[in-house]
Formats: sequence, C-alpha cells, structure tokens
Amino acid sequence: MRAAFVTGGSSGIGLAAARQLAARGHPVALFARDAARLEAARQSILEGCASARVEIFAVDVRHRDALNRALQEAMELLGAPGVAIACAGIAIPGLFAEQTLDQHQLQMEVNYFGALNFVHALTGPMTEAGGGRIGLIASGAAFFGIYGYSAYAPSKFALRGLAEVLNVELAPAGIQVTLAYPPDTDTPQLAAEKLTKPPATQAITEGGGLWSADAVARDLLQGMEQGRFVVASGVQMKLLNRLTSLIAPLLRWHQRRIIRRVGR
Repeated sequence: MRAAFVTGGSSGIGLAAARQLAARGHPVALFARDAARLEAARQSILEGCASARVEIFAVDVRHRDALNRALQEAMELLGAPGVAIACAGIAIPGLFAEQTLDQHQLQMEVNYFGALNFVHALTGPMTEAGGGRIGLIASGAAFFGIYGYSAYAPSKFALRGLAEVLNVELAPAGIQVTLAYPPDTDTPQLAAEKLTKPPATQAITEGGGLWSADAVARDLLQGMEQGRFVVASGVQMKLLNRLTSLIAPLLRWHQRRIIRRVGR
C-alpha cells in the first residue's frame, strides 16, 4: 500500500487523518513545524497501531525549498504517496482596520502557499506512480465574505480556486482532488482562533455544531475514497455548498468533456 503524506500532521484534523490512514495500513509521513509535537503525534499513532510506519519531518510549509527537501527525503524512504492531504493551516480573526499586513500575509502563506507548495512538489511523482488522491482543507469562510475574516477568508477562497482548477487538470493523470469544508472542529487551532475572534464573528459562525477531528477526518477520507470533489461535513456546510455552487458540477463536467475532445 502506498504512503500517505499529511501536512499539519502533529495535531487536529491532520493527526486524526494520519491515525486513520495508518490503521488502514498506509505508511505515513507527517510534516509540521514543531519537532517535539511531531514526535508526540508519532507516538500517539503507534499506540493505536503498533505495526504502523510513521516518519516525521519538522518543516514549515511556507518555506518551499525546505519543504521540497523534506518531501524528497520522505519519498526516498516511502516512495511517492498515494494519498496527500494538506492540513497545515492558521486562522487569526480580527477587523481589517485593526490587523496588520503581516497577519494577512502570514495566513495567505500558510493556508494557500503552504498547500500550493506541497501539492506542486508531489504532482509529478504521484503522476509517475500512477496517480493518487489529494485532499485540501477549505472553510465556510471560502463560501462568502464573513465579518472578521478579511485576512483568513482570502486564503481559503484562493485554495478553493486552486482546487477547482486541479480537479479538472489533474484528472487525466489519475489524481483525484477532494476539497473539504469542515465545520468548527475541536482542535488546538480553533482554541487559538477564539482568542481574537470578534463577538459578531462568533455569532455569525455559530450553528454548525462542534465536530471532533476524528469525525471530520473520517468524512474527508470517505469522500476521497469515493472520488468526491467536495466533502461538506454537517448540515450548515452542506447547505452553504449547495446554495453557492449550484452549477459548479455542470461546469466541471463541461470542462472535462472539452478536455476529452480536444486533448491536453
């Protein structure tokens, strides 16, 4: 069974997905910034599945060259992945007039460029290995502008746009792309987010319930296995997806029809 590579693999949805993938027999490579937290994540996976193979790489997804080196090392150990999930992310809510440009840049670098760096480096090796599955993590903030998310939402809008394009461009190479829209998830990231979330933002984003990371990861992996482009977990995300993307499936079908007719 081919390996699974997961960024943001030291906690939250990334760690939950890694646990489930390891339990299914995938060798797992985890990528995150903190070496100590990565080792703790590796041990937690091994506690649930002693036979698992788990490799860890302390790297910041914003730093392209360092990430490329870590990915190359992981592929030398485990081969090109059959599953690649970009879970590394950060959210720092706040009002536009009060947040610094550095805060805007940080969230774009982690949430968008971090995922872009990861997927771009793996597309060639995955294609040569016969394809695979890529998972990207969006947000309800990628559906419409939300008060308090001027720095965060654009990074997820950008990721959504990338996923839409990759969904049609990578399909001929046998690579299935899945874009997940998780509701509020009980993770360290959510706890950090609440520290700066304006009261109005809290009120706007309520209603989707609080999901466990395990439940969100289970939904994501099931959707990836079924070849679904969109995984919207929970009633709130499903409604947002249906109401804001009514003709998107038709447009994707139309593009694929043209691609098949005229070739690459």
